Amino acid sequence: MSTRVELPQHNEPAQGKTLTDRVAFVIDRIRPAVQADGGDLELLEVTKDGVARIKMHGACVGCPSSDMTLRIGIERNLKDRIPEITAVEAVE
Repeated sequence: MSTRVELPQHNEPAQGKTLTDRVAFVIDRIRPAVQADGGDLELLEVTKDGVARIKMHGACVGCPSSDMTLRIGIERNLKDRIPEITAVEAVE
């Protein structure tokens, strides 16, 4: 799985929405890159501490690159676009 997931700058989450809605917006923009490698993402929740809990599906499960994808691709994109996000956690 590729670890590089870039979003165009015009794909910014709308302000005024809930934190979960804004995270879902970014996840929906990341999803096609993950699906292109045979995987998928499911946002389970965003905790009150700003931790986005994500379940990875398909080719992401057991893939040696999935942790890199989570940290470098997903977490970085979420933190860059949504300052309230403190971490991203993979849930099995």
